[in-house]
Order: sequence, then structure tokens, then C-alpha cells
Amino acid sequence: MTQTKKTRIMAECAVMVAMSAVLQMIPFIKFPQGGTVTLASMVPIVFIALRHGVKWGLLTSFVGSLVQMLLGGINPPPTETFFWFTMVVLLDYVIAYTVLGLAPFFAKPFRNQLVGAGVGAFSVTLLRYICHIISGILIWHVYAPEGQPVWLYSISYNGSYMIPEMIITVIVVVLLWKFVAMRALKNRHV
Repeated sequence: MTQTKKTRIMAECAVMVAMSAVLQMIPFIKFPQGGTVTLASMVPIVFIALRHGVKWGLLTSFVGSLVQMLLGGINPPPTETFFWFTMVVLLDYVIAYTVLGLAPFFAKPFRNQLVGAGVGAFSVTLLRYICHIISGILIWHVYAPEGQPVWLYSISYNGSYMIPEMIITVIVVVLLWKFVAMRALKNRHV
């Protein structure tokens, strides 16, 4: 890979991180203990991963996780130790956002790139949801209503924003991938 191509990809990744951060600031719904339904804020990260592969996807999504953490502010529940604070940072930000870069790993087995893009987007958003469920069970359990199992609270609370986010992300990624594929095909015939 030439230096010029690397520079172009790095610039593209930086733009997508910025775009994701801006979209994160446009919530449809914002929840009290964290979590929002946004205007497709995960799409730029998933799209860049699908476009340039796992290595660039993980790098971009990791940087995106740090930007989300800095812009969103860490609002953990009362934690007793530095260890649990670190777990909040890892599970709700670093790991939860970085897994988005794995989209090409899940998309690759599919011959139909459109299907692969949809499966990749769904798989990584599901992984992010699982990170938030684990965090909810381990850390955010203090907010579970009395008598409700913590696992059920975590699945339902995190699902209230992650399931709509997953649906939005998959739909927009598929439509965007289809548009880009159609445009590439059109440019080949011109």
C-alpha cells in the first residue's frame, strides 16, 4: 500500500469518526442512565470497516470509542473501586464501540456483498448490545427495580435503545452499501 493511499484512508477514517460523533449528538431518545437512539451514529464506523477491512475498522472504532467517551462524559454509577470504574470505561465505551470494527469479519463469508454488509452491521451491533448487557449486570445493577432480576433489567434497559439503534444501523448500512455498489457499477459502464 502506498503512502498516499494510507494517508487517504486515514483521512477517511478521521472523517467517519467525526461524523459518528456528530450523529451521536443528535439523539431521538436519551435515557437517564445512559444510552441513546441516534441518527445512525454507528453507521460511519461500520461503513469504514466494511470498506477498508478489519484492521482499519478496529483502529477507527477504537479512536471513535475514545471520542465518544470524551464527548459523552463518563457517568458511572457509584463504584466502590477503581477496578469497577475501569470496567465501566471498557464495557460501555472502549470494547462496546471497538467491536464495530469487526463488521468485515462477519460480512466476508457472504458472496452477496449487500447481505454481507447487513449481516456484518447486525453482528457488530449485537456484540455492542451484549457489552452493555454485561455492563448492566456487573455495574449498573444498582438501578434495577427491587424484585426484578438484574439480567432482565439489563437486557430490557439496554434493549430499549440498542434494538432501535441496531435496526437503524442495519437499514442505513444496507442502503448506503447498495448506493455505493450501484454507483461503482454505473461508473464502470461510463
